[in-house]
Amino acid sequence: HRDLHSFPTRRSSDLVEHQLNNQTSLSVAYVGSFGYHGLISIDPNSIPAQVCSNPKGCVAGGVGLVQSRVPAGASYIPVGTRPNPYLSGGFFWYTEGNSSYNALQTNITRRLSHNLEFRANYTWSKNLDFNSALTGAQATNEAQMVLNRNDLTADWGPSALNAEHQASISAHYELPFGHGRLLGGWQLNGIVTLLSGFPVTPQAGSNRSGDGDTRNPDRPSFNPAFSGSIVEGNPNQWFNPKAFVLPTAGTYGNVGRGVLTGPGLAELDASLLKDIALAERARLEIRSEFFNALNHPNFGAPNAIVFSGTQISSTAGLITATATTSRQIQFGMKLTF
Repeated sequence: HRDLHSFPTRRSSDLVEHQLNNQTSLSVAYVGSFGYHGLISIDPNSIPAQVCSNPKGCVAGGVGLVQSRVPAGASYIPVGTRPNPYLSGGFFWYTEGNSSYNALQTNITRRLSHNLEFRANYTWSKNLDFNSALTGAQATNEAQMVLNRNDLTADWGPSALNAEHQASISAHYELPFGHGRLLGGWQLNGIVTLLSGFPVTPQAGSNRSGDGDTRNPDRPSFNPAFSGSIVEGNPNQWFNPKAFVLPTAGTYGNVGRGVLTGPGLAELDASLLKDIALAERARLEIRSEFFNALNHPNFGAPNAIVFSGTQISSTAGLITATATTSRQIQFGMKLTF
């Protein structure tokens, strides 16, 4: 393997800028990159899948307690032991991962005019890779390990940190009253942050395939009898678990990585401040700051485990945490001399 600190990346970008008027400019850019030899989490002692060549079918189940019979031509985990029967599961980082990023970036800036200046930007992007939740602490919206170490393309999908849409608006406004007086000199600042949701990968809740990779609880299959919207957007059940079924024992499910989208984020942070000249070299700043000023609830990732045993889990899709705090207000004063 290559040096773990050496990840070759190919990058490209194009930028177009235009002056709309004396105070306003617009820029539009394309940014793209492709990375090689990134880290992925693999259990090298899991049982590799194979294709059934027996016209009468094959027994599947790996090292699991449940077995099944699959037809000829099906991919399955054969009943047996791990490649090294004297060792249990392994947890290794291999430099076999690729990644891809493409983005359209726009930015509009207005310099101070009529007491107002602002900057707004928007990014429409797609970030793809094989594996981006390399540790348990990162694996909140996808499994930690790749599904099948011998078929990495099954995990090629949205990165765990991919937000397709990102926008922010920052503004600075000098309040137009009391100039030169005690009541004057107030400034109002605000930042609006908007993000679409991160990808969510449904998980079966157990090593249904029996390949022995217990850190990766496998993925379910889509329920062919289900119709309607999978993502319901309710924090008590963000997605409908009835949209999924357990795959046949000894096989992998057909649900892809990052097929669902979690909650988005919207937040307004603001500040109001006044700068007062006390003497030639002394100034006093009075500041009040409002974080999540509108007290908008921004939810965290839903519970991605769909099944408990062979039954749908009562907590499938449940959101138990927020991604940001509730409204917070703080006041301060700063004296410089």
